[in-house]
Amino acid sequence: MDRVVLLLSVLSLGVSSQPITDSQHLFSIAVSRIQNLHLLAQRLFSNFESTLQTEDQRQLNKIFLQDFCNSDYIISPIDKHETQRSSVLKLLSISYRLVESWEFSSRFLSGGSALRNQISPRLSELKTGIQLLITANQDGAEMFSDVSALQLAPYGNFYQSLGGEELLRRNYELLACFKKDMHKVETYLTVAKCRLSPEANCTL
Repeated sequence: MDRVVLLLSVLSLGVSSQPITDSQHLFSIAVSRIQNLHLLAQRLFSNFESTLQTEDQRQLNKIFLQDFCNSDYIISPIDKHETQRSSVLKLLSISYRLVESWEFSSRFLSGGSALRNQISPRLSELKTGIQLLITANQDGAEMFSDVSALQLAPYGNFYQSLGGEELLRRNYELLACFKKDMHKVETYLTVAKCRLSPEANCTL
């Protein structure tokens, strides 16, 4: 228990001057972190889109709508109604998997290095926070062993030297998928946090 409280206090640095002592406070930190990551994802994507011609944007968006993000292998709620019906532990489990799937892949995101270099350490911090939330909840230790067992392979063309249209498509796909997944995690953590407040309205 002392170890958990210590880790919560470390995670709270820069966010609150008070030690974190319960799940509600840690949820607040986690939601704040994912909101920041989602904003970074949106900024990287917008910066990349601004460098494209209008026709290139249209074609890439059309391709992406028909394509498949690597993280789509992670089973998650198909709509807001299923999200609201999901348990807190299920939402935390999915969030953990999504965040973990980008720890390596985020290094290949196109865009300014100043923004990109902020992402990997923030993902690691968020993953640690979600791990603590999982273990703090009922049967968390058992569920976390299942969460840790899933490891997604990186995109198949990470190690290939691409040029021209293929490179453009890969960069667009990575940024679009990253933005999409950070939006998912923000939604899941926000709903899970809300579920801890019975008087709150958790409608999406």
